[in-house]
Amino acid sequence: MICKLKYIVLVSLVLFIAPAFAQVAGNAMAVKNTIAVDPSDAKEKIILKAAHVVPTPNQYAALRNEFIAFIHFGPNTFTRMEWGSGMEDPKIFDLKELHTDQWCEAMKAAGMKMVIITAKHHDGFVLWQSRYTKHGIMSTGYKDGKGDIFRELVNSCKKYGLKVGIYLSPADLYQIESPDGLYGNLSKYTKRTIPRAVPGRPFTNKKTFEAEVDDYNEYFMNQLFELLTEYGPIDEVWFDGAHPKTKGGQKYNYIAWKKLINTLAPRAVIFGKQDIRWCGNEAGRTRDTEWNIIPYPEDPGLMNSFPDLTDASLGSREDLYKAKFLHYQQAETNTSIREGWFYRDDERQQVRSADDVFDIYERSVGGNSTFLLNIPPNREGKFSSTDHDVLIEVGKRIKETYGNNLFKNAKGPQQVLNDNVQDFILIDKNKPEIIISTAKPVTINRIMLQEAVATHSERVEQHAVDAWIDGAWKQVAEATNIGYKRILRFPEVTSDRFRIRILQSRYTPAISNVAAFYYKTRPPQLQFTRSIHGQITIEPKLQAFAWNPNGENAAKNINTGYTIFYTVDGSEPMRSSTKFTAPFSIEKGIVKAVAYNNGEKGPVAERTFGIVKQNWKLIDSDGETARHKAVFAFDENARTYWQSADGGAEHFITIDLGKEYTLKAFAYTPQIQSPNGLLAKGIIKISADGQNWKDTESFEFGNLINDPVTRTHYFASPVQTRYIRVASTALTGDGKNLTIAELDFFE
Repeated sequence: MICKLKYIVLVSLVLFIAPAFAQVAGNAMAVKNTIAVDPSDAKEKIILKAAHVVPTPNQYAALRNEFIAFIHFGPNTFTRMEWGSGMEDPKIFDLKELHTDQWCEAMKAAGMKMVIITAKHHDGFVLWQSRYTKHGIMSTGYKDGKGDIFRELVNSCKKYGLKVGIYLSPADLYQIESPDGLYGNLSKYTKRTIPRAVPGRPFTNKKTFEAEVDDYNEYFMNQLFELLTEYGPIDEVWFDGAHPKTKGGQKYNYIAWKKLINTLAPRAVIFGKQDIRWCGNEAGRTRDTEWNIIPYPEDPGLMNSFPDLTDASLGSREDLYKAKFLHYQQAETNTSIREGWFYRDDERQQVRSADDVFDIYERSVGGNSTFLLNIPPNREGKFSSTDHDVLIEVGKRIKETYGNNLFKNAKGPQQVLNDNVQDFILIDKNKPEIIISTAKPVTINRIMLQEAVATHSERVEQHAVDAWIDGAWKQVAEATNIGYKRILRFPEVTSDRFRIRILQSRYTPAISNVAAFYYKTRPPQLQFTRSIHGQITIEPKLQAFAWNPNGENAAKNINTGYTIFYTVDGSEPMRSSTKFTAPFSIEKGIVKAVAYNNGEKGPVAERTFGIVKQNWKLIDSDGETARHKAVFAFDENARTYWQSADGGAEHFITIDLGKEYTLKAFAYTPQIQSPNGLLAKGIIKISADGQNWKDTESFEFGNLINDPVTRTHYFASPVQTRYIRVASTALTGDGKNLTIAELDFFE
């Protein structure tokens, strides 16, 4: 809804102004990347220290990248596996052509600033012409063994102005499984020179390192040396913590690796170590409050191994009180555009929608982290058209939304309005607010705030945004911390005066940027859900994405201000229909609904509901698993499902409907986690007493693997029963278990 206002022009500067050069202003002590906590420090002193922990210049540059790309490419692309064995014949990587320009053009259009490629994944296969192994691109038919995928990507990145990062897996199954492999071979730690000289392959860079390492650490450092000296500047080195297999108690000498990286790639940040941490999931799920000042039990600068930090809360006051060291370590929110890290196919491997990717962008970049999105090339060396189109659409939305700052030329403290991140204002603790006024009313639904984290850390703990509406301030958004960047999303509001209030902080906040934007929301597609008691809810449709679901409804998150109308008599819904404001009940029948947004009408959704399941009871089944109980087949939650016991094609589930009904049809909703075990064929049986059974009729559902949506079977003649059994006679794929996400029966 667009809110009207009475025009009031007033500029209020209720703050202290700090020029950009006064970087110590507003600080009670020297700022550092890591600050030790003394045992005698009171809680107030610990929080004061936390308010002076800042990113390094490299970390800050990485934060400013904001949206970056991941490329998983290798033998798994051709074997359709997520993790290889390490013993694949390199020739399985049957690449005929490579289109890195197409990758970079799409990534640039999406607004990405850097790309990280799996130079070596867990299988040990390398994508560059390494001196130290033959298990890689040099042993394939690509360009007669002379191809170098990493070099081609680097050249394309230069052409399109993208930074470059490398993923080099510490785990190496080829070196584990090979008879003469170096991983875990129990070699002694001795003083060695990095890089090891190879006849006929001299390095242009004559720098050498002396390190006390074993065979595998030397091998790993030799490869790091190649990647960091022969391909131009590297801005991120990505170390995966996953280990499909270990051997011989192999340890990694990260301290030696770090010295090499810091020397050869002085502007690079290191993921998985002291610079950048994993967000804790691979789903694109974000924390509502993402602090980057992290408590540590020991000095991170001296640590060799770093744990995954997966707790819901990492940097709250209570977390900080437990610290011995306070350290700046930002999060990377990583996920894949496809179901899986590597490309498998274009038929069964679901691709995230533009809504989903844009939502993750706003939640991650606008939630004090960096967004790392994986786009796996296909077997033709390209981004598939679906992935490409999503990137283009997301980039278009980012540019259209965040390329037009509606506070440009606004009146207010220019330090937060001039787009210079080195400028900032210090908030007056006696009146902690910023007021911005515009020459004429503007309609906005996004506010972006930034703290001067490079000089003044992360200090804001709670804040709110108000708009001047009808002669009074009205709150339109509220959130917790700000940090590097916070994007607040809210229903659109029109005003010429806005206020940012700092409600709680750790010390004097330094705000460097305030901007306002408008995202063109769309009336979303809708979906219906029903509770076990029959209460129907209508909301934006959740995309079916089975791989690491993040639990977020992207269409709901990004499209605010819409209104839903519905009917229950089969008529087409319109503005004059019933407005959806809360869940409602119907015993059975058809519901139709539509969303309106800014006068635009969305697509009509409809669903026919069967009998309410409140009184249904499970009689028996031919088994279940611990995670997939039989009752999940009728719990009104399509994201859970029943999985039967192992066996052939014949399985069954028996349900007491609570009373006798005259049934005309039944519906089967398949699970979407696996193409195996779907109900391809079966038979319906009925009973008057739950003991003696009568076959009613058989049914068949085709093409379930490629189209796993709800299927309905209509009975040739109505059947009257209280007890009903659904039995399978054929399953999809090579499944030995029947799976059912939901069963429905219709009168």
